[in-house]
Amino acid sequence: MKEITRAAIAILLIAGILLYVVNIMEKSSATSGGGTISVYNWGEYIDPELIKQFEKETNISVVYETFDSNESMMTKIEQGGTTYDVAVPSEYAIEKMKENKLLQPIDHALIPNLKNIDPYFLDLPFDPGNEYSIPYFWGTVGIAFNPTLLDGQTFESWNDLWDPSLEQEVILVDSAREVIGLGLNSLGYSLNSTDMDELREATDKLKTMGPNVKAIIGDEIVEMMRREEAAVAVIWSGQAADVMWVNEDIDFVVPEEGSNLWFDNMIIPKTADNVEGAHAFINFMLDPEVAAQNADYVGYSTPNEKAIALMDPEVTEDKRFYPPEELRERLEVYENLGLEMLGTYNELFLEFKMDMEN
Repeated sequence: MKEITRAAIAILLIAGILLYVVNIMEKSSATSGGGTISVYNWGEYIDPELIKQFEKETNISVVYETFDSNESMMTKIEQGGTTYDVAVPSEYAIEKMKENKLLQPIDHALIPNLKNIDPYFLDLPFDPGNEYSIPYFWGTVGIAFNPTLLDGQTFESWNDLWDPSLEQEVILVDSAREVIGLGLNSLGYSLNSTDMDELREATDKLKTMGPNVKAIIGDEIVEMMRREEAAVAVIWSGQAADVMWVNEDIDFVVPEEGSNLWFDNMIIPKTADNVEGAHAFINFMLDPEVAAQNADYVGYSTPNEKAIALMDPEVTEDKRFYPPEELRERLEVYENLGLEMLGTYNELFLEFKMDMEN
């Protein structure tokens, strides 16, 4: 009986040692090459070939998922049902995620390629010292238009969208901050306004644009403009660049009243499983050649100073997509307005959309 007991103890001891060794190996794989990382990003926001290159260079597999709004991304990360190692929120979302303790600090010692980023895009108010975020892309919101479908008409102001000649010709991006924001800007108000009188005035004015609005949609906006199913679109600058690549008749402008200057950054969620793998991915994306290839593929503006030197000057010197600093002064970065005010923006946007259906 004692021999059986000793044998059982020995088996349990060996099993425990094996389990310990496997656990150590798994942790080593996750932190020193190998393992898997989960990346959560906007749709069509990375060159797929770069994911393959990263996997080949690091032996780290990438599980890649996409989202269509900062709000849906934040909700999914906060719920914690799926664990992500890297995500790419916008500036105001980063502020909110910091407040809700959804982020973990980034170890700059593991991101040597951070030196390639233009200092203009570092140490911004939404994340002083880049404690929690690393720049990925930046851009503006403006108007894409096809003059050949408009008898040569051009756009200087947000108010041009109300021109009666544009009946059923305008597409709006399906996003509360952008649409309510253009309404505010058209009246000379800040797109971060929390004044209910200003917000009501902007919403009521947007409703009068109703006859001109063909659709309020998401990523489909690019295909509709490519196929000339509409002549005008309120669109993000990178989407405009994508459309213009296919249809050279299309132009893009940031209206004179001002608009949004946005920044998307890479972050590591608090619940990340492979933190060192996440750092490796972020550092990889900041390599100049990688960042240049990614910018060429995606069409948005890169904050990577060294990458710009590798890109086509016709692209990087185009003030529509790389506005100089003096032009950026009339642009605003979205502020984190708080959950209650964000709800107000969403309610007003829904009111506007329902009015379009009547």
